[in-house]
Amino acid sequence: MKRSEINVAVLQMEGTNCEYESYLSFKNLGTNADFVHLKQLERKNKRLDDYHCVFIPGGFSAGDYVRAGAIFASRLKASLFNDFKKFVEEGFALLGVCNGFQVLIELGLLPALNGISDEPEACLTTNNSNRFECRHTLLKHEKSVCKLTKNIEEESINLIPSAHIEGKIIFKDDEYAQEVNDRQVVFRYVDMNGREAEYPWNPNGSFANIAGVCNDEGNVLGMMPHPERAFYEWQNPEWNKGDGKKIFEGIIQYLERKW
Repeated sequence: MKRSEINVAVLQMEGTNCEYESYLSFKNLGTNADFVHLKQLERKNKRLDDYHCVFIPGGFSAGDYVRAGAIFASRLKASLFNDFKKFVEEGFALLGVCNGFQVLIELGLLPALNGISDEPEACLTTNNSNRFECRHTLLKHEKSVCKLTKNIEEESINLIPSAHIEGKIIFKDDEYAQEVNDRQVVFRYVDMNGREAEYPWNPNGSFANIAGVCNDEGNVLGMMPHPERAFYEWQNPEWNKGDGKKIFEGIIQYLERKW
């Protein structure tokens, strides 16, 4: 498949943000990016199977009432869960950033260690600092089953900003956490020397410094830091690289190879 044939849905609802930056990231890499409001899918004005990639952006969907991402996820589960399940099982790409990561966890599409779950098997809860953290974060790209980041060098350190108050990942039990940790962790928070470190390097207190995970099949990726805010070189403090661009490029390359 040529990238000019790849259709990307940037999913919106009330309270999401960063949609435009995310749209431009895909658009600037030559894909057919499209804004899709949740209501358009619910009313069948647009169809999920018209797209090869779905991007769920950050923000505060539905005001993050109840808990972050829960309302967005419940609406998806009520009317579109089977569509999303089919989308994932057919190997298409699904990426959730920040609030989008929270939605994928709530839906049971991540970590999905033993397949898609009807109930959440992890949670993104309040940061250890008990406050909103907005800062640059350094992410080490780990060896994992993720198919969407094969273009990124293993153990490379990438500067991608974080902005969240509920980013601390915890799991349903220790055994489950260890299994995810062994094969499905895509990014970890590290210090300038590439070592796992506590706050402020890890802005939220996540188990094992986890910043991003994929599903067991490797075609669903969730991460708290915002790659769309690190797409261009001028978004880096040293004006020398755009580490977030590599994540969008990896998704596109996966789709180009698969079809």
